[in-house]
Amino acid sequence: MHLVICAKQIPDPETPPSAFKIDSNAVVPAAGISPVLSPFDAQAAEAALRLKESAGDTKVTVISMGKESAQAAIKQVLAMGADEGVLLNDDAFEGGDSYTTAKVLAAAIRKLGDVDAVFCGRQAADWDMGQVGLGIAEDLGWPCAIVAKDVQLDGSALVVQRVLTDGFETVKEPLPAVVTVSNELGDPRYPKLQQIMQAAKKTVTTWGTGDLGLDASGVGAAGSKLKLVGLAQPQSGGAVQIIEGETPEEQAQGLVQALRDARII
Repeated sequence: MHLVICAKQIPDPETPPSAFKIDSNAVVPAAGISPVLSPFDAQAAEAALRLKESAGDTKVTVISMGKESAQAAIKQVLAMGADEGVLLNDDAFEGGDSYTTAKVLAAAIRKLGDVDAVFCGRQAADWDMGQVGLGIAEDLGWPCAIVAKDVQLDGSALVVQRVLTDGFETVKEPLPAVVTVSNELGDPRYPKLQQIMQAAKKTVTTWGTGDLGLDASGVGAAGSKLKLVGLAQPQSGGAVQIIEGETPEEQAQGLVQALRDARII
């Protein structure tokens, strides 16, 4: 089998909001804080690697679209246990949306040629759109199971347990297929020092528009269906009301009255 993991490098979600700046409708990365692998994509990697361990004779390739810095995300997944890495790096890819991102990733998957399944995070932990996995499946014409908490191989199909708002659902999709993985899968594995050192020595292949047979006018900002009109930081703040009272009982009565006046209760 050949499995593909789609990995995205994002600003560290643990960064304090005050450290970010907005300039010309773009987020300025926080100084001194390195970007990280999107946590949902780490769980997608874990799902693929579990399948590799259970299926045997399986190759895992990790793909990321971004600048050279995105190699760090690829190397992290390689350290977890993936076999090969591909970086999609081209100035034409800049400024794209979910549509063009899925289009470029699907082209890379086609170029690999022998892919049986693609694993994506349920959404990227920066924009939280959750569209790329479905977009890849649509572009390739493959079935897609979303928000998965467990993935198992059953012959020439995947059995996927999906998370619903009111429970779980088990579906079966024939290969080749796409799966988007949710945090209910569990924590991803932590690479050992030896695995990190081995991954650091691996060469990551780089492809651009020419390698993928794509026209620059159809990718990145030029091919985007979504146009960003404005980006701004939310205003923080709030009002505080002190509930007066000589005793806890009087304060409780005052709180109840204040909630009634506000039509909260």
